[in-house]
Amino acid sequence: MQKQILTAGKKSGLLALLALASCTSVQTQEQSQQTQAAVEQKQEETNPLLKEWTGPYGGVPAFDKMNLADLKPAMEKAMAMNLAEIEAIANNPQPATFENTIEEMERAGEELNRVFTYYGIWSSNVSTPEFREIQAEMAPKISEFSSKISQNEKLFQRIKTVYENSKKNPLPADQQRVVQLVYEGFAMEGADLSPEAKERYAAINKELSSLYTSFSNNVLADEEKYVVYLTKDQIGGLPESFVKAAAKAAADRGQEGKYAITNTRSSMDQFLTYSDERALREKVWKNYYSRADNGDANDNNENIAKILKLRNERVKLMGYDNYAQWRLQNRMAKNPEAAMDLMQAVWPAALARVKEEVADMQAIANKTSKTKITIEPWDYRYYAEKVRQQKYDLNSDEVKQYLELGNLTQAIFFTAGELFNFKFTPVPEGSVPVFHEDVKVWEVTDKTTGEHIGLWYLDPFARQGKRSGAWATTYRAFTTFDGKETVLASNNSNFVKPAPGEPVLVSWDDAETFFHEFGHALHFLASNVKYPTLNSGVRDYTEFQSQLLERWLSTDKVINQYLKHYKTGEPMPKELVAKIKKASTFNQGFATTEFLASALMDMHFHLADPEGLDPDKFERETLAKLNMPKEIVMRHRSPHFGHVFSGEGYATGYYGYLWADVLTSDAAEAFAEAPGGFYDKEVAARLVKYLFAPRNSMDPAEAYRKFRGRDAKIDALMRDRGFPVPEPQSKK
Repeated sequence: MQKQILTAGKKSGLLALLALASCTSVQTQEQSQQTQAAVEQKQEETNPLLKEWTGPYGGVPAFDKMNLADLKPAMEKAMAMNLAEIEAIANNPQPATFENTIEEMERAGEELNRVFTYYGIWSSNVSTPEFREIQAEMAPKISEFSSKISQNEKLFQRIKTVYENSKKNPLPADQQRVVQLVYEGFAMEGADLSPEAKERYAAINKELSSLYTSFSNNVLADEEKYVVYLTKDQIGGLPESFVKAAAKAAADRGQEGKYAITNTRSSMDQFLTYSDERALREKVWKNYYSRADNGDANDNNENIAKILKLRNERVKLMGYDNYAQWRLQNRMAKNPEAAMDLMQAVWPAALARVKEEVADMQAIANKTSKTKITIEPWDYRYYAEKVRQQKYDLNSDEVKQYLELGNLTQAIFFTAGELFNFKFTPVPEGSVPVFHEDVKVWEVTDKTTGEHIGLWYLDPFARQGKRSGAWATTYRAFTTFDGKETVLASNNSNFVKPAPGEPVLVSWDDAETFFHEFGHALHFLASNVKYPTLNSGVRDYTEFQSQLLERWLSTDKVINQYLKHYKTGEPMPKELVAKIKKASTFNQGFATTEFLASALMDMHFHLADPEGLDPDKFERETLAKLNMPKEIVMRHRSPHFGHVFSGEGYATGYYGYLWADVLTSDAAEAFAEAPGGFYDKEVAARLVKYLFAPRNSMDPAEAYRKFRGRDAKIDALMRDRGFPVPEPQSKK
């Protein structure tokens, strides 16, 4: 542009140059803005990640149009659009009202929500090294974007005005709850801080975002890096279905004729339970439990130390003593003391049970092992299985023959039909885009009226680039705000993919997990709220709904109709069912202790002074003080504890599974006591009305009281685990 101006000036003389320069610069600026706007408009129109979802069922994500090259520009554009919306709300000259402030915030960010759906798929389901580079680059930018909203002073003052006015003149219940949640969310994120403190707060969040990304990518790298390959003479004890799946996993990695034990829980767990090769069990165990703790480029100990220091510094800016105190203020526990009290009430009983379990295992090892051994962590599952067979005549592999994934899927659909009146129908192949060929989709409708409720996606198998574990997510949540939005819910598992033509047979634990994660999906699908914010969850409460759904796996109706032998089609024999139920409290010492050790470590990490803290040493010393049995390791050791260190969702909140379990056991007894048992229509109706449909539109404690008629008691939990029920406290 400048070159053109000077050329024109030479031809026309100085005055003409000045006039032309002045005029051209204005025109050029306008043209530049118009050009930029046109480019952005074109990008918005052509970038599939930004486009409004079209197609059937109220529109669906364009998973078939996902191209990594589109991700970064889509995210940057969507964040800019969202910030513009927020600025318009913050600078509205009209006095702040619920309608022009809170409702406009609820309305904002549609494009960004769509882009984050795709981002989440790349992150969790189909990650690649190329994506991880973009993720590392975008994490601090996303943090900066978030801080620009949470620290927008004008916006917060408007929110605060609406909040204070609502306390004087209460709004309708759902609006009042939205205002409360939005205000508390901003206040917790430092919206009331001084400008200097806000600047530091934002800088801390930016640094943390990069550390979280690094942490999770280090774990994923070690899961992909460490694979144990077996030869045919090393597969003794392993179930046939697992052997075939391991052969396929090896072939997929270019190791035809071998058997691959991948570094994921589903593979590790089965191998440690059944393999007769003790040295290989030790190797597989060490690979799994030393993920991101190998002193190499993927080691996470330094990341943990930095994360703890930054979290502590950030909450001290707001006047809190520690991170746990800040985090738990809006959870059911309210404070770390209440969470610790619950864990400490269960911990001694769990440790006592572990002693009994180890003694039983050692007795069998003494009789059957060719060499004298002492039970080690890599022996626990193996000898626990031997004890199970001896004590209860229960063989886990025999149970698996009745737990075929297709039948289990029908079982969860049946349960949803009985409790929620939902019907699941497979959508025609190709009518809904998916991000991987393994993903299947069902339409969810009301059994009585045929009304469309939403879609349910299932991504069942482990693969490279997919994070381990099992989880549920929503691509679109239910609201009736600005028109009805139906649900797009997803469940994701890591079952070992079978060889072609072979069934997917899973363990009882994995079947329970399948029901558990489906419970989250039902919580999404049952939602009946107006405002998007009300779909948010209270962490130590949202696990309750999913844990409760696990109970239907062992009901007679599910067992008799869906737990069928994969070859004969015969239902599970009554004798085997009786053995399973008799053994229901078996190995609870192990299960409770490995979980509680992680939950207690999570809390201790965030109550400690992080200055100079060595995570590895702190973990060892803390567990020693807790009298952690040497035969058991934490369910999630600190260097790969993604719940706590790859983000903040579960930080000081891992105890929430136990808190939710108290509610679960208590609620299960409400069904057990009802005339119709677990299929009692009246109790089911209360369940949906108070514990699923409201989501976060009412206080969880109040919702539970409406369902049960009282607060939950710990007694049912202790009974479920076969632990002594604590004596009632005498009133002084």
